[in-house]
Amino acid sequence: MTEQVPTVETASATDSALSLLEEKFKNAVRRDDREGYDGLIVDPAKLVEVAAAVRDELGYDYLASAQAVDYLGAGDHLEMVYNLYRTTGGPGLALRAQTPRDTATLPSLVSVWPGADFQEREAWDLMGIRFEGHPNLQRILMWEGFHGHPLRKDWKEAYYEQDQKPFDSRWPDGNVWRSEEHNAYGKNVVYPEGFTLDGYEPVAEDAFYDEANLGVDIRPSDLDTDRIVVSLGPQHPSTHGVFRMIVTLNGETIERLQPVMGYLHRNHDKIGERNTFLQNMPFTDRLDYFCSLSNNFGYAVAVEKLMALGKRWEPPTYRAEVIRVLMAELTRILNHLVAIGFMLNDMGAYFTPLMYAIVERELILDFFEAVTGSRMMCNYFRFGGVAMDLPAQMHSTANLLNERVREFDTMQYLRELINERLPRAIDQTDDLLTTNEILTNRSIGVGVLTREQAIAHSAAGPVLRASGVPYDVRRADPYSIYPDLEFDVAVRDHGDIYDRYLVRVDEMRESVRILKQVLRLLGETEGQPFFSGRGGIYSPRVPAGEAYGRVENPKGELGFFVVSDGGQNPWRYHVRAPSFINLTALETMCKGHKVADVVTILGSIDIVLGELDR
Repeated sequence: MTEQVPTVETASATDSALSLLEEKFKNAVRRDDREGYDGLIVDPAKLVEVAAAVRDELGYDYLASAQAVDYLGAGDHLEMVYNLYRTTGGPGLALRAQTPRDTATLPSLVSVWPGADFQEREAWDLMGIRFEGHPNLQRILMWEGFHGHPLRKDWKEAYYEQDQKPFDSRWPDGNVWRSEEHNAYGKNVVYPEGFTLDGYEPVAEDAFYDEANLGVDIRPSDLDTDRIVVSLGPQHPSTHGVFRMIVTLNGETIERLQPVMGYLHRNHDKIGERNTFLQNMPFTDRLDYFCSLSNNFGYAVAVEKLMALGKRWEPPTYRAEVIRVLMAELTRILNHLVAIGFMLNDMGAYFTPLMYAIVERELILDFFEAVTGSRMMCNYFRFGGVAMDLPAQMHSTANLLNERVREFDTMQYLRELINERLPRAIDQTDDLLTTNEILTNRSIGVGVLTREQAIAHSAAGPVLRASGVPYDVRRADPYSIYPDLEFDVAVRDHGDIYDRYLVRVDEMRESVRILKQVLRLLGETEGQPFFSGRGGIYSPRVPAGEAYGRVENPKGELGFFVVSDGGQNPWRYHVRAPSFINLTALETMCKGHKVADVVTILGSIDIVLGELDR
């Protein structure tokens, strides 16, 4: 089932919302008058009240992203930024609350938007802001024995060299040296007094288990069952070796569940602030490694919003936008085919459904390799367009048009892929699975997330739309050429595993519909520029300001929050990862179900650990 979302409002609606809040809360709320910034700065003492009014009276019911910024040397305060939207569509509203660095404390907004849960824990873990009233304020990405908050500007890691790249030691003048030789490990790391691994007490681990054992009423049962707390993963095959769930069981029934992550955390944000703006493009490939090109898209949108603050900026050419959408929609089909195959694998199915996905994925990857030079880490988008145009000829190892032919005309390959192969693969997936008795028995009514719960928990993508919320960034807050394209937003109403599967099937068909329009536009724009930049645009000096750029990635809203101080390196770089935030609702989905259902529910969310942990 598909549904059109309401018409997008103009930006003046946000201005009206700001004026109303200023009138209601007077001195507790003021406009952010910094050049390049927008939104409201709220007195922390009134933050919860203002947030509730924004949600209930102004309709900003969806917390898309929440992140902290350290303004060391520029006010010397920490700032929490909440990017809010209406699920009916329209421009966003940014709320900000500032706190001194040495006593960083803010009220928690989990009571207003439960989706703030993991995001506030991340801000505490990496920035050191303590959120009063948070129900479970523990580290979430770093281990509990870690000293300090690594995203603060004055925190230096082991082998620290410089704050920004390119490092002086990397210049090819004969003076290249390894940082380890000049800055040995440990000299810039301060552990808590008396800390040793021998005396280490797993505070957070104990807290996990204590929390799991408290406040749960055991339901009466005819069976004599024990209530136990177990860890599912990280060695469990469905948790990929780097994720686990601490689960309270009554017999085999789930009563509490807490995701535990961070095993793969590499401080992607910190790396992003060391890199130049352009150096971050290939790092976005490493987030959701199934969706490299969609990740490029989101980051390009964010930086281009900042670039638009400058006088000499030229937006991407129309052909560049056509190519971007081509790559994004092929990526969506690739992701959904594989996600469905892996979910079936988690359910215990044989490898056959996944094989259909893998074959068509290889065809798409052959095209990606021909255009970008890489199958998975494509590094293809640029600020102002793409790195290169589509090649006239390409090679494919797959049997697409003729088993003895390996070199194809690129447009012929795309026409065959989009008009024949992908629709057939989607239909085969539908025929094999949609009425399969095992799939329906294991998924209908399992892992239910209601409409209200999905919005409150900041769920995104198929997880949100399967709960009856027709919210898709491509329609709600359009970007690129999506306003020019005809497609519907796939939505289902029951919020269970089955509807999340159906939404992905529906979305693949809508992506094919988009791609057929893109084929025509590729022909109409052939020979036109694929890049609008000039001079030093490949290493741009981005105007000072702040931007939140977001795209509708296959797993949900992927957002990049970027702050520039006018240089070539981001002052703040933060990723709003759908895999991370969608897990906020995992416990709600799992309560009352069996252990065997947990793996399938997790599979229906479709997480990737590179994006989850960053």
